[in-house]
This record gives sequence, structure tokens and C-alpha cells, in this order.
Amino acid sequence: MKILLVDDHALIREALRGVLKELAQEAPILEATILEAADSCQAMRLVEAHPDLHLILLDLNLPDRDGFAVLADLRRRHATISLVVLSASQDRDSIVKAMDLGALGFIPKSSPRDVMVNALRFIFSGGVYIPPEALLRPEAKQPPPALPRPVSPTDLGLTERQIEVLTLMMQGKSNKMISRMLDVAEPTVKHHVTAILKALKVTNRTEAVIAVGALGWDLLRLGDP
Repeated sequence: MKILLVDDHALIREALRGVLKELAQEAPILEATILEAADSCQAMRLVEAHPDLHLILLDLNLPDRDGFAVLADLRRRHATISLVVLSASQDRDSIVKAMDLGALGFIPKSSPRDVMVNALRFIFSGGVYIPPEALLRPEAKQPPPALPRPVSPTDLGLTERQIEVLTLMMQGKSNKMISRMLDVAEPTVKHHVTAILKALKVTNRTEAVIAVGALGWDLLRLGDP
């Protein structure tokens, strides 16, 4: 496994190395070769030189380029590499924007070490990590009605196949990838996604991820045969 750390602060990269080393001690399978870049130019060169990268931990506040632009560029050019944002910015808009651009997680730099460890552990297990503050809905004069609790996917009318599709959506898989993995036609996947969004009362994938997080569903377990 190869992991690229992209942050202009050497101390942050050193701290991340420590977190990753801790995870590797727990699970030797997570032992990784760690590469480092202090700006987007270095990062792009390393990505081109190491097409077998498994994960990129990306800071949004880079000295030479907007972090969101880097995220979008990496997702467009290297769709198979998992991307996780690690940033000092932790407002809900930044979190939602990063997830919209294809990040599989957003870890605030202010998070305690144990939170970072647990977040990365969850991401390595196939989950999508969103900090709790992103689950809080912005204030509005007429907020949308909350879904009843407790509620399960079947309570919302989701079929087993739709739960499988939602599980893969939570892992950042595109409709085309889901189609291949489940061996179904892509229009069928689109139909399932539409039904899932309607059941969750959301309009896009990012809002679906946030809704699932708020509902506390363990989709990795629900998706097991």
C-alpha cells in the first residue's frame, strides 16, 4: 500500500505518519509506504510517478493552488485513488463541497489524535468519514421535517438491492462502477439511486451520505450477505 501526504507543514506530515504507524501496528495489512508533498506541484509529480497509490491525504490550504481545485483535478485524472481531506477548515460548506468533489472523508486538523485514528480506521474499512459538525443542518426558517427515529433502510422501503447500491455509494463508487460490481445495467443503477435519494428526502449523493451518517446506519454490516 502507498499513501501520499499532501501538506505544507512538516509537523503535520510527521503527525500523520505517527497515526498511520499506529494503525499499521494494529493491522499489519495497513503497513504502507508513505510519500510526502509540500505543495500541489510535488503532489502531482508523485501521483504520476506512483500510479499504484492507494490513498491521498490532502490539505485544502496549499501554498501554490486552491485545495478544492487540486481535489477536483485528482478525482478527474486519477479516479481509482481514494482521496481524504485533512484541513484546518471545518465549516459545513467546506465539508459538503469536498464530499461533492469526490472526497471519501473529511478530517479536521483540530480533531484529537484518537478521532483521527478512528476516522482513518473507518475509511480503510471502506467507510466514508464525515465529522459530526457536518451532520448539523444549517438554520432555516422552515427546516425540512426530520426522519423518524429509530429508522432502518427497510423502514424507508429500500430493497436489498438498493441497500447494496447505497453501501457502494457511501464508498464513493460511481454509477458505472456500481453497475460493474453488481452486474446490473447502469440505467438500473440510476433508477435505484433515484429511489434511494427520494427515500432519504435528499437531492444528491453528498446529502445522502450526511443523512445516512445522521441515521447511524452501519451499511457495511447491512450490505453483508
